[in-house]
Amino acid sequence: MAREHRYQLALKWTGNRGTGTSGYRDYGRDHEISAEGKVTLIQGSSDPGFRGDASRYSPEDLLVASLSTCHMLWFLHLCADAGIIVMAYSDTPTGTMAENADGSGHFTNVTLRPRVMLADKSRAAETAALHEKAHHLCFIARSVNFPVEHEADVEA
Repeated sequence: MAREHRYQLALKWTGNRGTGTSGYRDYGRDHEISAEGKVTLIQGSSDPGFRGDASRYSPEDLLVASLSTCHMLWFLHLCADAGIIVMAYSDTPTGTMAENADGSGHFTNVTLRPRVMLADKSRAAETAALHEKAHHLCFIARSVNFPVEHEADVEA
């Protein structure tokens, strides 16, 4: 039987500068994302190209972060199952979004660049297949309609 998972967050717009949305340039795009029982508050805005605050996370940032995190969690799980000891993992993912003439846009690709440090370098070759499997199993990557690629670097 298929299980269903639900995720509930709270979003609060904090960009009212006193006159609400009285004009396109009169309000901030700032907002806060939180969830009950979670201590970290994510401060968001729109991309700076859309009048947002560059010091806050944009929805586009969070999409790329979701893809990177999902891949990492699956990869670590698969390594643990295979007896491959990962000592460190980092990623510097990038995403590309194309803006259309009507102001809409869409992601054209995301590239994950995981850097993995293993306890035993002799197991490095096995990790390529595990990255592929992690990509196949990642809920987020399976839910988007653009390519998600990975360029892994393995060290010991």
